[in-house]
Amino acid sequence: MPDGLPKLDRIDLKILAYLQQHGRATNVELADAVGLSASPCLVRMRRLEKAGYIIGYGAQIQLQKLGDTLTVFTEVTLSDHRAPDFARFEACVRKTDEIIECHLVSGGYDYLLKFVTRSVQHYQDTMERLLQMNIGIEKYFSYIVIKSVFVKRLYPIEKYFAQEE
Repeated sequence: MPDGLPKLDRIDLKILAYLQQHGRATNVELADAVGLSASPCLVRMRRLEKAGYIIGYGAQIQLQKLGDTLTVFTEVTLSDHRAPDFARFEACVRKTDEIIECHLVSGGYDYLLKFVTRSVQHYQDTMERLLQMNIGIEKYFSYIVIKSVFVKRLYPIEKYFAQEE
């Protein structure tokens, strides 16, 4: 448990797990689901929000209903590996709307990026824009997603973090 964060018990884990699936639940519904009365449940939820365990609430959008998109995973290797080089790259890609995930990884390259664009041309235009920014990209490899078999958006919180009793 990171320093300064409240220790979570099984009720807190239930609250987090339930809210992942039912973010629009009322406090009464949440309290029922986790076996608390409404007032203590609200206190716990506010404590989890304040401690940063809950960072927001939002709708999951079925993007395909809006129109065709292209998902591309891109491996990026930087030419230099000093802290300022990583910081400059990360600051730039953070501002690129088409990049929806950025992971610093170990292995044969430095970053794994996930792009969602309208087309191959849109992806290529975005990569060319990044290359022109001179943010230290030495090379990149692109992997176009043909089909997403599944994408899990829920973490098995209780399975990962439940204390053995």
